[in-house]
Amino acid sequence: MVLTTIIVIGLALTLDRLVGEPPNAAHPVAWLGQLITPLDREWADSERGQRLAGFAIALVVPLVPAVVAGGLVLATSAVSPVVSGAVAGLVLFVTTSLRSLLELTETVVSATECDDLETARTEIRGLVGRDTSALSAAEIRSGAVESAGENLADGLVATLLPFALLAPFSLPAAAAAAAWVKGVNTLDSMLGYPSKPHGTGSARLDDLVMWLPARVTAVAIALAGADPRAVFRAREWARDPPSPNSGWPMATLACVLSVRLTKPGVYDLNTDAELPTAADGERAIIVVGRAAVVAALLAVALAAALTTLMGSLEVGT
Repeated sequence: MVLTTIIVIGLALTLDRLVGEPPNAAHPVAWLGQLITPLDREWADSERGQRLAGFAIALVVPLVPAVVAGGLVLATSAVSPVVSGAVAGLVLFVTTSLRSLLELTETVVSATECDDLETARTEIRGLVGRDTSALSAAEIRSGAVESAGENLADGLVATLLPFALLAPFSLPAAAAAAAWVKGVNTLDSMLGYPSKPHGTGSARLDDLVMWLPARVTAVAIALAGADPRAVFRAREWARDPPSPNSGWPMATLACVLSVRLTKPGVYDLNTDAELPTAADGERAIIVVGRAAVVAALLAVALAAALTTLMGSLEVGT
C-alpha cells in the first residue's frame, strides 16, 4: 500500500505541476467557500452566543467535504482499485496548491525588480492581507517571501501529511482527512479574524490542525536550503507572529535565505539581516519548490515507517 500511496501522491503533484489551480467554477474549494459565505453573519445577540455558534460551525462544516471526498473514493473502490486511486489523487490535487503559489510569488518579485510597484502591490493581495499601499519594494518582497513559506504549510503540507499517513491503510480515510483539513483551513481563512467572534472556533481548530504541518514545513525548508540548523536558529523569532504556527516556516525561510522578513508593526524575523533583494526572492521560490518535494518525501517516509511499525505489531500479536 505504500507504493499505492506514492503513486497517488505523485499523480496529485503532477496534476498541480501541469494544471495548477482549477478555475473557481470547477474548484471544490471555491464551492466550499460558497457554502461558508452565508454562515458569516450574526447568529446571536451576545458575543458568547456568536462564539458558541462559531464552534458549532467549526465542528460541522469541515465534515461536509470530508464525507463527500471519502464517500467518492469508497464508492469508486467497488468499480476498480485503479479508479479509486485516481479519485483519491484528484482529491489530494484539489486540496493542495503549489504551482499557483510559486507563480504568484514570482510575479510579485519580478514586478519589484522592474520597479513596477503598482503591479506588485496589486498582485501581492493574492498572497497577504495587509495594507500594501505604503510598502517599499523590499517590504513587498518580504511579504511575498513570508507568504511562500507560510502557504507551503497551509497549501500543501497540511493536507499531504495526513493523506500520506492514512493512505497505506485506507484511501477513503486519507481522502476524507485531506478534505477535512482543507475545510478547516478554508473556514479559518474566511471566518478566523479577531473582529468575528463566530470565527473563534475556526481559528482555534486551525491552530491545532496546523501545529505539526507548520513544523514539518520548517524542517523541509531547512533541508531544501541545505541548512538543517536553520530550524534551530529560527526558534528565536518563530513565536513572534500572532499565529502559533506560521512563524516556524517563515522564520526558518528567513534564516535559510539570510534575510529579514517583516510585517510592519506586527513582527520582525531575523532582525540582523537585510530585507530581501529580488535575487533573494528568486532564491526563495527555488527553496520553497524544493521544500515541497522534501515534504512529500518526508510524508512518504513517515507513512512507510508507520506501516512497518503496524506490521511488526501485528506479527508480534
